[in-house]
Amino acid sequence: MNPIGKKFISLLLVFSLMMLSVNLFAKERRGAKLIITKKDGQQIEGELITVKKTSLLLLNTDGKDESIDIADIMVIRIVKKSSAGKGALNGLLIWGGTGALVGGIVINRESENIGILDGALIGTLFLAPAGALIGAIIGGIAGTDKTIQLEGMNDLEKRKALDKLRKKARIRNYR
Repeated sequence: MNPIGKKFISLLLVFSLMMLSVNLFAKERRGAKLIITKKDGQQIEGELITVKKTSLLLLNTDGKDESIDIADIMVIRIVKKSSAGKGALNGLLIWGGTGALVGGIVINRESENIGILDGALIGTLFLAPAGALIGAIIGGIAGTDKTIQLEGMNDLEKRKALDKLRKKARIRNYR
């Protein structure tokens, strides 16, 4: 491989490492956003603070704490943010970078008229849109809401469901 190709690949790797690095800044822990439907049909929306033995503690949309008895709950819906945009960006970067590498190496070897940079551009133009589409679909699927139907569950099933829900609370180990 010629020196220009090595420089291009190393530049592409450095750029992709910078773009895909995780945010290491600490943030305050937030609880999951819930929409609770009670047996009487009333809906309560808020952030899950903690799961107690017989109730859930929520911070409602008015900023007030609200305790909801588990026996009164029919359905709990865990609202998730859609990750379609983030998935599309990740797919675009990963598949675009892969297309640049493959295009720069393969197309340059196959054709004498096309240089490494032209091959990388061609590879990126073919693979980046496909990666963005696939990433958006996967991100959208990952962001769908989850529903827990408490009504009709026995005590063991309720306890397991609440233990999973406890992991999404702001305060996990409240006793």
